Amino acid sequence: QVQLVESGGGLVQPGGSLRLSCAASGSIFSIGNMGWYRQAPGKQRELVATITSAGSTNYDDSVKGRFTISRDNAKNTVYLQMNSPKPEDTAVYYCNVVYTSILRRDYAAWGQGTQVTVSS
Repeated sequence: QVQLVESGGGLVQPGGSLRLSCAASGSIFSIGNMGWYRQAPGKQRELVATITSAGSTNYDDSVKGRFTISRDNAKNTVYLQMNSPKPEDTAVYYCNVVYTSILRRDYAAWGQGTQVTVSS
């Protein structure tokens, strides 16, 4: 069993900054890709950014140059630094972690979601 605990969401003004964190714990042998997704009201969940275990990153075009994904492998934690957010970034943000359990089976887990509201 793996638990993902997200933190850092809240209200931020346009042009401000916010950092989301997602810490994984439990029966983990290793972690592969980690990522952030978001879901706005009335819309489907969409990819924001992903990062591989080697540190390669991928971003949705809408956040390139403004958001930065990073990870701390020693802490099993992934971060999303949100700079210059826009009102259209308002959504519930979810982390996603692909991991291998101590029984050597592969799984994907989701965080509980954290609300980010961009408004003045």
